[in-house]
Amino acid sequence: MGAGLLQPVMTQHVQGKITSMERLQANVIEAAEQCGVLGIPQVEAPKRLADVLDTWPGERRIIFCDEGDSGQNPLPILAEIKESKLALLIGPEGGFSDEERTRLRSLDFVTAIPLGPRILRADTAAVAAMAVIQAAIGDWR
Repeated sequence: MGAGLLQPVMTQHVQGKITSMERLQANVIEAAEQCGVLGIPQVEAPKRLADVLDTWPGERRIIFCDEGDSGQNPLPILAEIKESKLALLIGPEGGFSDEERTRLRSLDFVTAIPLGPRILRADTAAVAAMAVIQAAIGDWR
């Protein structure tokens, strides 16, 4: 759906862990083949959320899907984004901790969006968020 890099992020409430980077890479290749995508996203080793944020390049905006915010339409929020380099941050099955959500919302390079009132699995949330982002500020912009 347009991702060029997959960076697993370890949060306070993450459930389970990635046991095989080779398996993860194989899943990415299979998904790209199934979708007819020529460019296969790069897959990075997992990193802690704090480490990712501490070293984040400020010119790339993070779109943070905040499961605690179910009230507003994400489309007007996304329409305000001017950067062309974007990242998408989806929470773990256990959700983000209050501390993580507070830190993310305090950063200038992070835009929080809701995905609605439903509780989504992490993989479903990623697809839903990518679809919303493409609809609002997709590749044609």
